[in-house]
Amino acid sequence: QVQLVESGGGLVQAGGSLRLSCAASGRTFSSNGMGWFRQAPGKERDFVAAISRAGASTRYADSAKDRFTISRDNAKNQVYLQMNRLKPEDTAVYYCAARSYSSPASSAGDYDYWGQGTQVTVSS
Repeated sequence: QVQLVESGGGLVQAGGSLRLSCAASGRTFSSNGMGWFRQAPGKERDFVAAISRAGASTRYADSAKDRFTISRDNAKNQVYLQMNRLKPEDTAVYYCAARSYSSPASSAGDYDYWGQGTQVTVSS
């Protein structure tokens, strides 16, 4: 069992930066592939970024490439999403997710555990 708690969301102006954190509990964290997803009002939950258990492999949505960076610290049971050059269209609730396999994945159905989400609002 893995429990996830996101933090770091907030209100930021376009062009600004935010760093999201996801604190994980559970003995298997270092074995889990991890991902970040987001969901805007009235829209489906979309993939943002994912990272393998050791951090050697990452995947990004096209919208996140060159602006967002996913990382993890297994010693601290934390996953991060550094978001730079934010745009109003990045406004959404951001969710951290864990999967039972070690590789990164871009489909929400590949993840077994989810956090409650943190709101990110980017003003124009």
